[in-house]
Amino acid sequence: MTDVFSPADIMLPDPEQSDFYLWSVIACDQFTGDPDYWTHVQQIVGDNPSTLHCILPEIYLEEPDAETRITAIQETMQNYLDQKYFKIYPDAMIYTERIQSDGKLRAGVIGKIDLECYDYMPGSQSPVRATEATVLERIPPRMKVREHAVLELPHIMLLINDPENFAINSCAEQKNQMQMLYDTDLMQDGGHITGYLMNPAQQEQFTQRLNQVLKHNPDLQFAMGDGNHSLATAKACYEKLKQENPESAKNSPARYALVELVNLHSDALEFEAIHRILTGINPDLLIAELTEKLELSENPDSDQDANQDLYIILLRNQEQKKLFIHNPKAKLAVGCLQSVLDAYLKNHPGKIDYIHGVETVRRLSAKPDALGILLPDMDKNALFPSVAQDGALPRKTFSMGHAQDKRYYMECRKIK
Repeated sequence: MTDVFSPADIMLPDPEQSDFYLWSVIACDQFTGDPDYWTHVQQIVGDNPSTLHCILPEIYLEEPDAETRITAIQETMQNYLDQKYFKIYPDAMIYTERIQSDGKLRAGVIGKIDLECYDYMPGSQSPVRATEATVLERIPPRMKVREHAVLELPHIMLLINDPENFAINSCAEQKNQMQMLYDTDLMQDGGHITGYLMNPAQQEQFTQRLNQVLKHNPDLQFAMGDGNHSLATAKACYEKLKQENPESAKNSPARYALVELVNLHSDALEFEAIHRILTGINPDLLIAELTEKLELSENPDSDQDANQDLYIILLRNQEQKKLFIHNPKAKLAVGCLQSVLDAYLKNHPGKIDYIHGVETVRRLSAKPDALGILLPDMDKNALFPSVAQDGALPRKTFSMGHAQDKRYYMECRKIK
């Protein structure tokens, strides 16, 4: 079990020549429907060294200058290395404490996972598994960024099922004996984060406790929390490397991916629905399609208590309407909805974005060619049993907390 998650050669900016506040920016797959957010980040960062210059925010993924941006990213990574901007912590695990925007503390441990132990394909029985369906079409554009990059900067969070908080709590108990590596506020209402370097004895104690937790979860050891497509991209790049150079791939740093382990049962992790906003559409036509396919009604069935979460809320022109699904084709409302939206967008113009915040959906749905759709939250205690039994859930089923509380880039690792 210890081979799945292990210490890594972790790199951080040299604290004597860096500003961690400017260095750390939010995960690239956040605020994809809010260009003002990323414009503001650029204004804050400017030309200072920052992870902003080493990632491609997904809002720009389909822009005409995407290739130019990717080239600049790869050059920036190499420049940071050439300038000896980083300090390397060999065979390291880092204990992190993130104070979220709501004031709650989320603890985690950063190390690397072996991509040989991860499989995102449907029906996977691997120790590390996707919790939501992976959209294969989303991987090749992301491979363009990683394939020729010398560094990886992860926003991947893996979940462990530890109701007693037995494993990660061992780090919290010893943090005063650890070396503090960074302690900084995070921009754009991201809260605060502190990182501590674990010594070998602390790593060993954590690993022993982690293995005890994993023994109680034989059907599923690690479940994806955030960064599903980023980890899938790392896997795809590694599989391509194996095909091209099978011998050298075995010992390549690209065989591994840097991740943060977080306990599913942390009080700071609150599962929230990921909502939908559709733009450039005919709202009347889409509403009619949804009503017909899902047999929507404002009235629940007489036995709706058993299916009380089978509903959607439509937002249009500052008005909202709660509608119950009477023709479910999946166990969750998101599964029922997504299949209809996918079919509609194949035959009609329009764009879909996945939004974490209700107010953002409300604001964007005020446009005349837009429709917002709110979904019910998911009980996080059902995650491990559901994935172990049924496989990955429909894509974009849940989000762990608010957008500004997602993982910010901080640590990195050489992958070439």
